[in-house]
Amino acid sequence: MMTKPKVATASLAGCFGCHMSLLDIDERILKLIELVDFDKSPIDDIKEFTGRCAIGLIEGGCANEDNVHVLQEFRKHCDILIAVGDCAIMGDIPAMRNNIPLKECLEEAYLNGPTVYNPEKIIPNDKELPLCLNRVYPCHEVVKIDYSLPGCPPNADIIWQALVALLTGKPLELPYELIKYD
Repeated sequence: MMTKPKVATASLAGCFGCHMSLLDIDERILKLIELVDFDKSPIDDIKEFTGRCAIGLIEGGCANEDNVHVLQEFRKHCDILIAVGDCAIMGDIPAMRNNIPLKECLEEAYLNGPTVYNPEKIIPNDKELPLCLNRVYPCHEVVKIDYSLPGCPPNADIIWQALVALLTGKPLELPYELIKYD
């Protein structure tokens, strides 16, 4: 029996909408399962890489040290790494904090926000929490990215066409109709 290529997925600083788009391929997910095995992914709840992966799909940017570590691990374990969605490609909504110093963001979130109840006036600093970065970084500023699938989130057809093309050795050609947003 021939082994199927592996696909891994991760969500960094984003909303998980790109994973929802992957699931929105609907019944084609059964065809995808014929083509691949999912490795490290919230789709199958595998927490660690079990081997080399043909394709890694990353959604979200890097907002903390854990995001950077996960992204670097994906680059090490995946032959092809794809930034999926606008957060992974350019930081998008999470990067809106980039123009505000991190200290001010944390104070607003944990001390001064209109709905904050924090009588101890403590900003979380447990050693188990990953350190926040000074800004949100798009994936290509941290590791080499091979392809980008734009959108917030990209629609299911973009993800489907990209995966099928790459898994079957065809050129990745996304027609304008799939990637236009007008």
